[in-house]
Amino acid sequence: MGKDSQHYYGKHGTPQKYDPTFKGPIYNRGCTDVICCVLLFLAIVGYVAVGIIAWTHGDPRKVIYPTDSRGEFCGQKGTKNANKPFLFYFNIVKCASPLVLLEFQCPTPQICVKQCPDRYLTFLKARTSPDFDYYKQFCVPGFQNNKGLAEVLRDGDCPAVITPSKPLAQRCFPAIHANKGVLMVGNETTYEDGNGTRKNITELVEGAKKANMVLEARQLAMQIFEDYTVSWYWIVIGLVIAMVLSLLFIILLRFLAGIMVWVMIVMVILVLGYGIFHCYMEYSRLRGEAGSDISLVDLGFQTDLRVYLHLRQTWMAFMIILSILEVVIILLLIFLRKRILIAIALIKEASRAVGHVMCSMLYPLVTFFLLCLCIAYWASTAVFLSTSNVAVYKIFDDTSCPLLGQTCNPETFPSANESRLCPSGHCQFAFYGGESAYHRALLGLQFFNAFMFFWLSNFVLALGQVTLAGAFASYYWALRKPEDMPAFPLFSAFGRALRYHTGSLAFGSLILAVVQIIRVTLEYLDQRLKAAQNKFARFVMVCLKCCFWCLEKFIKFLNRNAYIMIAIYGTNFCTSARNAFFLLMRNIIRVAVLDKVTDFLFLLGKLLIVGSVGILAFFFFTHRIRVVQDTAPPLNYYWVPILTVIIGSYMIAHGFFSVYGMCVDTLFLCFCEDLERNDGSQERPYFMSPEMRDIFLKGSPQEGKQEEVEEE
Repeated sequence: MGKDSQHYYGKHGTPQKYDPTFKGPIYNRGCTDVICCVLLFLAIVGYVAVGIIAWTHGDPRKVIYPTDSRGEFCGQKGTKNANKPFLFYFNIVKCASPLVLLEFQCPTPQICVKQCPDRYLTFLKARTSPDFDYYKQFCVPGFQNNKGLAEVLRDGDCPAVITPSKPLAQRCFPAIHANKGVLMVGNETTYEDGNGTRKNITELVEGAKKANMVLEARQLAMQIFEDYTVSWYWIVIGLVIAMVLSLLFIILLRFLAGIMVWVMIVMVILVLGYGIFHCYMEYSRLRGEAGSDISLVDLGFQTDLRVYLHLRQTWMAFMIILSILEVVIILLLIFLRKRILIAIALIKEASRAVGHVMCSMLYPLVTFFLLCLCIAYWASTAVFLSTSNVAVYKIFDDTSCPLLGQTCNPETFPSANESRLCPSGHCQFAFYGGESAYHRALLGLQFFNAFMFFWLSNFVLALGQVTLAGAFASYYWALRKPEDMPAFPLFSAFGRALRYHTGSLAFGSLILAVVQIIRVTLEYLDQRLKAAQNKFARFVMVCLKCCFWCLEKFIKFLNRNAYIMIAIYGTNFCTSARNAFFLLMRNIIRVAVLDKVTDFLFLLGKLLIVGSVGILAFFFFTHRIRVVQDTAPPLNYYWVPILTVIIGSYMIAHGFFSVYGMCVDTLFLCFCEDLERNDGSQERPYFMSPEMRDIFLKGSPQEGKQEEVEEE
């Protein structure tokens, strides 16, 4: 047995030895991983420089507002098109060209107009009628009626035809509707092209549909934005309710941990049971209704998700999913009932620790604030970088032209040699880009922006983990709790983390950021390779994505425990990671059982809060309940505020439960260290509480050894 024990410890490090001077987190420590600290400082300086350059060159209006063929904004104050908010396409059918997907610009002249056309009219008819003054507003600015018909259409001075249109995302699209099964634009079923030939309106409709698909995502985004503008007040109320429930749950957990855990388990089962019952009632109610038996596959994707709620198959799918989840949870509770009792004891101890460091419950607000700063800086820098290009003009031509796609100058194009080589060509705005060194480096700057976002976000999370670990370790290693605890354990741990271990936190977050940016790169390459249809390449890509996903999870687990060792001993990142890993390996059975069981219990708590708030939001935004005199506002998609409330509630609940999760992990590592350092005698007493000792050491060799010591 002795050889086996030496062999085991030889493989997984050396156990900690008794140290009479060790009383918890070491205060006399030095700076660790200074090189990484300097590297982080230089990276932040470079990040600020990139942000300044992006803000100097960028213009976010380029991705929000439409631009005409000269790259000028429509409807913006301070521009010559300030009173022309809508963009008009000369030939909307050409917007169905693949060029739109490549360069995000239709190969047809575009101008800013005050209003979209409200009638059907051809240039040929308008030129000899009183409607020409109306028609002229859809020609290029400064148009003079001093050319022949062929020259006007060839030079793109005026559209060949205008059709009744409606504004969509500040762009004019044909007003398509059906009359007795016939597609019509306005009151017309045919239209006249530039050559005077009458064509079926279906061609124009199909082209308009394809062009409309290009901006469908923008329309959806605008409708979602409208929903947010009218429902943000109720969303905030829902999030406040989630915060109050989370705080109330944590407070009750502090005093009634055992009871609250079992109440939480029962409530989750009841909530899922009610969900199954509600799905069955809706499924039964729709029996016999017209159209309720249509399958989800036949219906396809619909942006209005309310359509799916009128299908029996939808409620059947919900009922099956909830039933499976209910059965899985019940089976886990049955098979893990003994381990759940041990996990509850650990949660009780964590509740006592949190009770002595109550300000730790507010620390997630600090982490949330710092993460918001990181997200805001990254998002604004990304937008400014993507809009820091200059207007690029290219030659567009429907016929064969040797200069097609080449850059040009719209001011000199009519008199330049290009216009003679391409008589029917147009020099118009194509996209925003550039040929300077700065513009060529934009992709690299965006990559650096994403990398720094991952690095700083991971650093903020690491700072929170080290701070909380230091505070809770001070509780565990106090022999007399709470008399031997420092006055302000959370602030002391925060100060030690920033003063001594900024480099170690930067090192750990840097490793994680490298893995995350590799995963992002793989996702980008995967999207680019989808069109290749190479099965081997797809297989390799899937394997790489799976491997790096597992690697990221492992690094997060290792970093979390390494930060606990840093908070206790003040060692550098590599030493702390090695010691934490070997300590966990020496207690692998306890880790595999307790860590996952406590995570499972905390997940049930999050699901209880999210489910309760989500059900309340569902009944409110679907007008099934009213709050006094107020009712839910009319929405385009009621799932927008509901999903927002659900996601926000989960983030809030996760923020509160993350404190408990870090406390449990810290206490567990300290417990493992305590078992190796001490034996429970008067000379080497355990630092764990009597409650933990009764639960964790019951039936173990340490319990027998302690009884022998007490008998002596």
